[in-house]
Amino acid sequence: MSLSPLPHRLLTASQLGQLLASTRKRHKITQATVGTRVGLSQNRISYLESHPDEISVKQLLSWCSALELELQLGERDTSTASNTAEW
Repeated sequence: MSLSPLPHRLLTASQLGQLLASTRKRHKITQATVGTRVGLSQNRISYLESHPDEISVKQLLSWCSALELELQLGERDTSTASNTAEW
């Protein structure tokens, strides 16, 4: 039985790019393979890992599927002082 990585709380686009790249590498999947699964070129995957603010919702959902990630949204816990990022 393998342990699942803990969920990640993302507050910035940069964190999204880092998560996508690190998950891809952990699964030993190439950018070209992700590109094939998402319908993009390897060059575009490379670019989007560095510029995740340009990923469309459709691309993100396909990308999550390709990496066996689950996307969840929920209300932010504003009761702690550490959540100071503004939307």
